[in-house]
Amino acid sequence: MAEAYVNPTPEELRKFTEEMPQCRISEFGSVNVQTRVLSRSAGSTFVVERPSSGKTMTREAYEEIARRQDRYLAENDVIVIDGWIGNDPTLMTRARLVMEKRFANIAGMQQKLYFPREDGAEPEVQVIYTPGLDAPGYPDDRVIAVDLDAYTTRVLGSDYFGESKKGGLRMWNDIVYNRGGLALHAGLKVIPTAHGDKVFMIIGLSGTGKTTTTFTTQNGSRPVQDDFVGLMPGGIAYGTENGCFAKTFGLDPAFEPSIHGAVTKPTTYLENVYQDEHGRVDFFNEGYTKNGRAVFEMRDLLAYEDARTIGTVDYLLILNRNQNIIPAVAKLDQVQSAAYFMLGETTGTAAGGAAEEGRFLRVPGTNPFFPLPHGLQGNRLLELLATHPIETYLLNTGRVGGPEDDERSKDVKIPHTSACVRAIAEGTIEWDRDPDFGYQVATSVPDLDDPELLQPRRLYERQGRIDEYREIVERLKRERVEHLRGFPELDPEVVEAVR
Repeated sequence: MAEAYVNPTPEELRKFTEEMPQCRISEFGSVNVQTRVLSRSAGSTFVVERPSSGKTMTREAYEEIARRQDRYLAENDVIVIDGWIGNDPTLMTRARLVMEKRFANIAGMQQKLYFPREDGAEPEVQVIYTPGLDAPGYPDDRVIAVDLDAYTTRVLGSDYFGESKKGGLRMWNDIVYNRGGLALHAGLKVIPTAHGDKVFMIIGLSGTGKTTTTFTTQNGSRPVQDDFVGLMPGGIAYGTENGCFAKTFGLDPAFEPSIHGAVTKPTTYLENVYQDEHGRVDFFNEGYTKNGRAVFEMRDLLAYEDARTIGTVDYLLILNRNQNIIPAVAKLDQVQSAAYFMLGETTGTAAGGAAEEGRFLRVPGTNPFFPLPHGLQGNRLLELLATHPIETYLLNTGRVGGPEDDERSKDVKIPHTSACVRAIAEGTIEWDRDPDFGYQVATSVPDLDDPELLQPRRLYERQGRIDEYREIVERLKRERVEHLRGFPELDPEVVEAVR
């Protein structure tokens, strides 16, 4: 007879996790689970009979998945985790994870991200998750079936924690949109300045520096949220999670001391992080995957701020891990903001799987989890910016002048991006209009002394590559217009902004 473990304690979940054959104990005393699936399964994700930004499935197909999964769960022990998405009464959402017990680490990780809930009420959104049950006939024998009518997501065949975390947040996207706001794949932080605290919202595709930019310290800044926030009219921001799901590859305490300190605590859950036979961890070893992850609570950081205590959003940063002519920082007007938000240009990382890693991508809103037609995102952002003045900036967290193997190129390093963020907060950047793209580019940024990172045209001119630069400009303009025209719902004014 199958047993249900309802809301076990963290200690019980840790014990269940240690019983997993794929679990090891790290040098920090934390659990480290090696999974079969190494990243989210976008190609196996389907929305049930709704206009969607991705793949769809029929109600009949979903019901067959539900029947198979329910029969399987009746014969296998499960763990039930209840919690809140968000902690502000205005937008708190009751959530539940029903998890196959053999994969207890996922339940343990999710418990850290939910805000505690003890009201005993039924959930508004739930994820029903069976890694041990394959889904024949679907890509890679895996399926993530999203029923927005019932706010239930069923996951079969994947043991990657991200499907639990994003499963709830994907449905929360729909809830926020229906309430007049927009859920953003974004971090949130507060930076103290001589003119008061400044609130930053940082959007970016997984692996492009969103968490790093959120947690890198400027003026004693305090992180609020690292992955998803809700933006409502009037510039009001709402948090979603009580912890972080941080990428660990390349984690360096010199640049990211707060994340490093949290990741190395014994209470943290590690997933696919390299360790040797003695338990020694190497954050720079990619032998198994670059997409090693850690889940920890916000209280494990050196400092953080509760989303309920912050003011309205002052600045929106759109991260772009580029490799050619995007400057380290550029300032956008409102319509340009919606356009570059919809372009979502970046270089893919291991977080998106082998199909995305190293490829140039355009992901609208840098949010692959928005379940509705993407054009609605751009329009809603434009509407929200009209209700509250939020200065918007484009930040390149990659390179200028070419890829890493091109010796003529230059890396935009973490200290460069940090200098730009601090200067934005303090209002110390001097600007000039870019003749090619119409946005504002920096002529000077305190503590960033390389003008070629601020104005990549200079690098191409110095290297005798100006014809190459012009070709990239024309290609980008042409491709961007064509790409944005592919969203029939999108305001034509947004398309015109990239000509």
